[in-house]
Amino acid sequence: MKRRTAREKALQALFQIDVSNTEPTLAIEHVLEGEQHDDYLNKLVLGVVEHKSEIDNLITANLENWSLDRLATVDRNLLRLAAFELTFSQEIPENVILDEAIEIAKVFGDDQSSKFINGVLSKIKGTLHK
Repeated sequence: MKRRTAREKALQALFQIDVSNTEPTLAIEHVLEGEQHDDYLNKLVLGVVEHKSEIDNLITANLENWSLDRLATVDRNLLRLAAFELTFSQEIPENVILDEAIEIAKVFGDDQSSKFINGVLSKIKGTLHK
């Protein structure tokens, strides 16, 4: 599975977990739709779930005039996914993580999502290097 596909499926699984409190392994199983398991997809979903409070604190610290619970569910979980990668996946260049998140936001988010995601992730990227 390509990493882009793994990220998109991870977003879908995280959305399910966020909205309906689905068990992470069941959410992954559901988004795979019978496809073969993917290590990167598992790493993303389980990593976000494991580090959720730390990731949410990082996102919240970089939001202006927004609270995490007011964000669109897609945007909130895409931010979690990208923030996890920025924080815990040193083997992937930060600009690739940002570009992927912006492109996925264009597909799954609303008209403003990609700009919003870009702004918040750029701030997070800046705070990680202080």
